[in-house]
Amino acid sequence: MPDFANMSLRELVRPEGYTCGCGRAHVCALKYLNIGRGIVREVPQMIAAMGKKRPFVVCDDNTWAVAGKRVDELLTAAGVEHRVYIVPLQRPDSDRIAPAEWETGGIIMNFDPACDMFLAVGSGVVNDLCKVAAHATGRPCAVVGTAPSMDGYASNSSSMELNHVKVSLYNHGPEGILLDSEILAQAPMRMLWAGLGDMVAKYIAVCEWRICHLVTGEYYCESVAGLMRAALKKLMAVAHRIPERDPDAVAAIAEGLVLAGVGMAYAQVSRPASGLEHYFSHMWEMMALERGVPYDLHGIQVGVGTLLTMQIYRKLLADGTVPDRARAEAHMRCFDPAQWEREVRRIFGKTAGQILAIEERPARTTRKSTRGGWTTSSPTGTRS
Repeated sequence: MPDFANMSLRELVRPEGYTCGCGRAHVCALKYLNIGRGIVREVPQMIAAMGKKRPFVVCDDNTWAVAGKRVDELLTAAGVEHRVYIVPLQRPDSDRIAPAEWETGGIIMNFDPACDMFLAVGSGVVNDLCKVAAHATGRPCAVVGTAPSMDGYASNSSSMELNHVKVSLYNHGPEGILLDSEILAQAPMRMLWAGLGDMVAKYIAVCEWRICHLVTGEYYCESVAGLMRAALKKLMAVAHRIPERDPDAVAAIAEGLVLAGVGMAYAQVSRPASGLEHYFSHMWEMMALERGVPYDLHGIQVGVGTLLTMQIYRKLLADGTVPDRARAEAHMRCFDPAQWEREVRRIFGKTAGQILAIEERPARTTRKSTRGGWTTSSPTGTRS
């Protein structure tokens, strides 16, 4: 089996991928990846490596100031034709744009059809919006990161709000990623915490993936799991330097978050990077959306979800519980759909109907639309 844990970034993203003893071919769509000090200057080279000539650059007000203006200057100096669109704030009670229909529509309505790719300058939301727009318009995308705050840089999915319900839209991952650690290190400290929170969540995700394999026989790859464990080990060794904004420590967060996306692409499921702790975050976000109140950064919420999940694991250990299919099936037989529906309606209010409608579809773990090949994971069901 491939030893992903000891491979370089360049080896991990080689175009031909790897054949693995798990039975799957592991391939990542990335054509250009670099993480380190000062590498924002490589943006013209990244575009050339993708075989593109005219990027549509997408930022928000914050990321324009942090890196967008610099990207604009670099592209202009290199003679790369491009267009810039700054996504405006739509919600007056928030200082962040949302990964929702209004913002996506604004990007597409302002898109220049002469552009042959999308270039996101930002972190989670800007990157997710560009992946959705790129999928809708049939263009590839790339990203210049501004904060090591989440693990979606390299993933083939976007965490979006659809009719006030949190869903994952599966499209395609970016072909290029540049993460300049000097830029990332200047992100708000809460975003650095968020990146750390999203990474420590991988302890739960990999463990849960293994448990599900033991209990249900679900697909599992030890090589991909080993890649995540190695990234965690590297990060935790330098985590104490994050409060100092040490660019090399921040680079370790960024590398781990990118490798989480590579792991998801390799496994073709979100298991290497997402477990129960992410469900806590998704539920809190949907509850906040229903109530019209703000919610925290995804990585912060996932970090709290990790601690809560650890409490559940400790209880299982204290009870002497061992993963067992018969016990799991007995628990499933005790499930009361009517009681569950009452709880969903009580907790999620007016958005409950949409959640229940998703759950009532024949394929509970995924659903596909006849338009554009969308696949979305259920916000309350199990993973595909």
